[in-house]
Amino acid sequence: MNRKNQELVYFTILRGCAGLVVAVLAIILLFLLVNGLGKISWSFLTENPRANSSGALVDGGILSPIMGTIYLMLLVFGVSIPIGVLGSVFLVEVLGRKYHRASRLWWIVVNNLAGVPSIVYGLLGVALFVTMLQFGLSLIAAGMTLALMVLPIIMVATREALEAVPNSLREASIALGATKWQTIRHHIMPYSASGILTGTILSLSRAGGETAPILVTGATMTALIPSALGEPFQAIPYYIYQMGVNTADIDKAYPNAYGAALVLLTIVVLMNFIAIYLRNRYRKKYRW
Repeated sequence: MNRKNQELVYFTILRGCAGLVVAVLAIILLFLLVNGLGKISWSFLTENPRANSSGALVDGGILSPIMGTIYLMLLVFGVSIPIGVLGSVFLVEVLGRKYHRASRLWWIVVNNLAGVPSIVYGLLGVALFVTMLQFGLSLIAAGMTLALMVLPIIMVATREALEAVPNSLREASIALGATKWQTIRHHIMPYSASGILTGTILSLSRAGGETAPILVTGATMTALIPSALGEPFQAIPYYIYQMGVNTADIDKAYPNAYGAALVLLTIVVLMNFIAIYLRNRYRKKYRW
């Protein structure tokens, strides 16, 4: 087989793999639309879940799960993003320039933490936040647990964005008399902002769709919209889980689960569009 035929075979395989991924995504979206679109209504989005005559919470809507998910994502945003971004800046721009071996050791730890299963972080949250710090089963315990879970992901995404900035930009800034902090603040961070924002928003999307960590740290079907961080809460992933496994009234529970899944997917897609918009905006503004 000559090189042109080999190239044709390899490109055909690549196109087939890409088409398979798109086809699976299309099937999932079509399945959710067919089963969940009929459930979407104004009352479904603006009412809290209610119990029917048998006591199952299959009536009403998903307002409290939506608000609980938003509160969780705001907590994750406020805790994990500043720590993750600033920690990566220190490891890449400060420690990595002076102590390369120590920096490599830290990144080995971070990369390993990024691959830890979410249920392990859930158990860590129970031990650390629920029991040791006595937060109890609450919104803040679940939010801090999710923040720990996505922290390594944010750090890895920030590292890749920082390392994509050419060293010539750093050297030019230092040569013109700028300090290391001025170089990082006025040059490195703006030019890497598109990659950092993309990574952080995608990590928030993952946090918003996790079930295992919040399952053991504070999510409950009986809670309403929390008015304080120390209260239990509802969330869309937990609501879907309850509709799928812990409800006897399947005729009502399954459409609720599909509708909630469609709402959750819509939130994730909107966040991805925000990430794309911010990335393109910063790429146009800062070019090297």
